[in-house]
Amino acid sequence: MTLDAFALILLAGLIHAGWNIAAKHAGGDARFAWFTAVLITVVWAPVGWWYGRGVVVQWGAIEWAMVVASGVIHVFYFVTLLRGYRRADLTVVYPLARGSGPLITALVAVLFLGEQLSSLGAFGIAAVVGGVFLVAGGPGLWRAAHDPAARVRVLRGVRYGLLTGVFIAGYSVVDGYAVKVVLMSPILVDYMGNLVRLLLFTPVVLRKPAEAWGLWRTQWRHALLVAVFSPVAYVLVLFAMQRAPLSHVAPAREVSMLFAALIGGHLLRESDRGLRLLGALCIALGVVALGLA
Repeated sequence: MTLDAFALILLAGLIHAGWNIAAKHAGGDARFAWFTAVLITVVWAPVGWWYGRGVVVQWGAIEWAMVVASGVIHVFYFVTLLRGYRRADLTVVYPLARGSGPLITALVAVLFLGEQLSSLGAFGIAAVVGGVFLVAGGPGLWRAAHDPAARVRVLRGVRYGLLTGVFIAGYSVVDGYAVKVVLMSPILVDYMGNLVRLLLFTPVVLRKPAEAWGLWRTQWRHALLVAVFSPVAYVLVLFAMQRAPLSHVAPAREVSMLFAALIGGHLLRESDRGLRLLGALCIALGVVALGLA
């Protein structure tokens, strides 16, 4: 991986962890995702127009298929992620979500595509599994087994984290294909995909407009933070995908888990911060090993 691609990923990881903490603070649902989509559309409209002028009108079926597929998968991603943040700890949901995508891809390749697993790959899987155990609570899981409330919260975090990881793997493949093979602009892939998300989330808001307005008044600041920073983080990753192999970029993104486990544990006062930070480190090492195997 080139140095500039790695620098883009490091910066994206820090920004990504930051906006996820803002989303966790908001405690929002699909309507929060709609607020964010609206603000992204407004805030980044000049950039979208600048890069899209004379380009979007020339798109064919493949370009629009990429944008729609990306937008749909991102909808499922945001809904699952936000629901997980409302019902479990960020330091469980976020590392599992970020770490499971590359792991799922590697396991599918070995089990169904006939690819061979090297010793480095085996180490990666072992590190991820161990990291998952630590992030989910480590030895504390045995104590949680005797505490119904704690057990439900941990298992819920694991479930939402892994499901989010499936959607991360999905949009990573679609968007990576769009920028590397179809040669679409990373900025347009993200901006136009956001318009798709905006349309798909709108019926949820229109169902109870008065309730949505009340949520807006309490959540708009967090939505604005997400709207400003989340496109920056993801566009940086898409530019990195143009400069380095997808199999290397996707695992390297997991550096964001370290920032989230450290910052989230401090700001959100979640328990077992040290243990979960160690687990996030194990997951990061594991997915990087899988990407290099």
